[in-house]
Amino acid sequence: MKLVLALLLTLSSNVLSLDKLNMCMDGKHNKVEPGPEGQLYSQCSPWRENACCTANTSEEAHNDNSYLYNFNWNHCGVMSEACKKHFVQDTCFYECSPHLGPWIQEADESWRKERIIDVPLCKEDCESWWSDCKNELTCKTNWHKGWDWSSGTNKCPEGSKCSKWTDMFPTPQSMCEQIWSNSYVYTTYTKSSGRCMQLWFTGANPNKKVAEYYLNNSKESQRFSPTTLLFLTLTALSGMNY
Repeated sequence: MKLVLALLLTLSSNVLSLDKLNMCMDGKHNKVEPGPEGQLYSQCSPWRENACCTANTSEEAHNDNSYLYNFNWNHCGVMSEACKKHFVQDTCFYECSPHLGPWIQEADESWRKERIIDVPLCKEDCESWWSDCKNELTCKTNWHKGWDWSSGTNKCPEGSKCSKWTDMFPTPQSMCEQIWSNSYVYTTYTKSSGRCMQLWFTGANPNKKVAEYYLNNSKESQRFSPTTLLFLTLTALSGMNY
């Protein structure tokens, strides 16, 4: 009986793991369940077939000081459009992607109950982001916390100073990993590898296969497939004496 219960629990766990391939974070603006959103705005439009964001959220993601988070990109002078487009795309990815399940963890924050940790970014995305922002100024390496919010939007904290982007983030890796508290991890994988998540894409979303790869290679998924577990459970049940 104990064997049957163990198998059933493991089977249930594997089924829940499969759900991670199509789910939304428990965040401030994320939908409860992913689904089609035909009117997603501009840079968020690639997710229109299956999204965790609404059309209104996608439009707000493109606005300076939008109501989404009241975040001021221009805290050290006006950010260039070339740099800003990457932060807009990053916001679209965060709000809209339904394939972040393998990297979602609980978060003890007032504005969200879950967050992403160590999402493997493709080399091209991280490096082009850093390259287009390398002439900007900023006063912080971690943009998740430590701001002065007394005005309602983020300002550089007292005692900080605006410095060159390349002084704060000397490499693409340092920027991608530090700027959002390790939400991302820099990889040397290219978009064609199928081993990294893409912030920018056209056509069918390539990130589902990437999430599936990491989910299937996680420790929890290496033991038995759901089909095998079901077979073992049924076999155990048929051999029990009542």
